[in-house]
Amino acid sequence: MATQKYSIKKSLIPIPYSLAPIISAMQKYSNDGALAFHTPGHKQGLGAHELLKNLITTEGFRQEVSLMEELDDLHSPRTCIKDAEILAAQLWNADEVLFIINGTTCAIQSMILGTLQSNDLVFVPRNSHRSVMAGLILAGAIPIFLPVEFSNDLQIPLNISVETLKLAIKKFPTARALILTSPNYYGVAADVKKIAEILHAAGMLLLVDEAHGAHLKFSDELPISAMDAGADLAAQSTHKLLGSLTQTSMLMVRKKLINVEKVRRAASLLQSTSPNYLLLASLDAARLQMQQNPEKISAAVQLSKNLREEINLIDGLKTFDAVKNFELDFTKVTVNVENLGMTGIDAEKILRHEFKIQCELSDAANLLFLITYADTCATVAKLVDALKKFAANKKISPAPKRFIPTFNEISKSKVSPREVFFAENQAVEIEKSVGKICAEEVTFYPPGIPILNPGEIITAEIIDFIKEQKNIGERIIGAADVNLKTIKILGGD
Repeated sequence: MATQKYSIKKSLIPIPYSLAPIISAMQKYSNDGALAFHTPGHKQGLGAHELLKNLITTEGFRQEVSLMEELDDLHSPRTCIKDAEILAAQLWNADEVLFIINGTTCAIQSMILGTLQSNDLVFVPRNSHRSVMAGLILAGAIPIFLPVEFSNDLQIPLNISVETLKLAIKKFPTARALILTSPNYYGVAADVKKIAEILHAAGMLLLVDEAHGAHLKFSDELPISAMDAGADLAAQSTHKLLGSLTQTSMLMVRKKLINVEKVRRAASLLQSTSPNYLLLASLDAARLQMQQNPEKISAAVQLSKNLREEINLIDGLKTFDAVKNFELDFTKVTVNVENLGMTGIDAEKILRHEFKIQCELSDAANLLFLITYADTCATVAKLVDALKKFAANKKISPAPKRFIPTFNEISKSKVSPREVFFAENQAVEIEKSVGKICAEEVTFYPPGIPILNPGEIITAEIIDFIKEQKNIGERIIGAADVNLKTIKILGGD
């Protein structure tokens, strides 16, 4: 796979804005001393409840205002927000960046709504987040589902292969785009550069859900970032592995094939008209932090490599540092617990309540730990110590047998998700749903990847998998019946 050489275009960064333009504007307003007769109702903290005051500093309250002349407008940025977005675009090698305060869900929906329209065919890998389906409902596009490679040895989904994409394009040459998730939740990255080349040669767009990849730009040891690989749009969760506040993201844009104004209109349609400036300020600060200290990401990579070595010395546990045919984000450390004779879900509960260690997610076989720029040798040592004690207290036994459904077909949705959303539906016993068209989303969260999507045919194999996931305690979202004794199918009584 192609690799990148890390660099920041420092010469492009305007000297007056070498700090944080949004934060500077907020400070300017709060220091001006104007008496507030405007929103928010707490009036710069004067009326805030004591419990809330314990969560936010006095200075934070003073600056928690919006839409003053110093503070710009997220929906039509001209001053400090525009400057902050320009700085972010320069740092991440994008033509433009849009700040998003409604989460990467909103960023993904914006890039879909800003590029696709009713009845457009779009390739959607099976490991796509549920926000992709919401974006397709909004746009009216029709998904063509692509199988994702699965590792039986690692017990995790990998990513789509170049070969699968080539077959999909041959079968559906009029498709408009691919919505690619890379890296996935487990840190497995597709060959984004090659995929971009193939799609562009076919006249198609590459839209990347890069929620877990905002940090990739800052280390040569990590997979290439979507923008550097040639993606047309990329949605990043700046808060996931960098330093902004939860719910904040950036939407990266490459202009050549994209109508930027349409994407901005889509984002404006989906974002709050009362954006919280503390959230915007956190994006500004996260950008500044990476601009000033990009080496923090390489340090996190080294910590994660050390952690892997330690874990592989613990009886009953195993992790990995390479995936055949794919690249790996080392900051995602997946720990398989099958040889302890338990599920990852059970292991998560034990670690959380007995050892005070909280993982990012657990599944039927694994635990996932994130190592970020905030970690140190001390925090990693505490994790290793807890894992050693945890494994020592468990009798090593054969790994439990699991049922893994196979998704080998490249298949077009029978009915568009938008049509299903507005159509009549009915709930039936799940055993009686086989062969019917699903009218809702069935997702186990985390990681938030739908097992069934609206408009798909329900198969017996999927029902068996759903039952297994229920039995091991996975949390169900999306479905009206959270116990999944019934499932909604298309059509009325």
